[in-house]
Amino acid sequence: MAEKRPPRATGPGDETFWQGCANGELLIQKCGVCGHRPWPVVQTCEQCGSDALAFEAVSGMGKLASWCTFARPYYGELMPVPYDTIIVELDEGPWFISNPNGFANADAQLGMPVKVAFIDCEDGQGPFRLPVFEKA
Repeated sequence: MAEKRPPRATGPGDETFWQGCANGELLIQKCGVCGHRPWPVVQTCEQCGSDALAFEAVSGMGKLASWCTFARPYYGELMPVPYDTIIVELDEGPWFISNPNGFANADAQLGMPVKVAFIDCEDGQGPFRLPVFEKA
């Protein structure tokens, strides 16, 4: 059964990201001029200003950079408190905010290797697959 989640990002370029998730791929933009990998999705490169951005599949591997547990109900009943959030530094560079899968923040260690997994979710727009991270 799909987890209920807050609304996902749906701006320009986001559909490509979500289609990759549906296919089990973590797609991140890469600048064709300077090689920078911006995240979240942007229209022009943050480093050089180029609009020569293309989505590429990344490994989905990374390390735990930070974590916190939310105790306030920011999303009403969609995300009952407390819930854990993590920041992953992907091997390719970008930092990715997500949720732990298969471990709790109480088990988190700085630099712990993690890998992407995808879980079935649903928001007001319908079903989607959400990238989360588990111990590698």
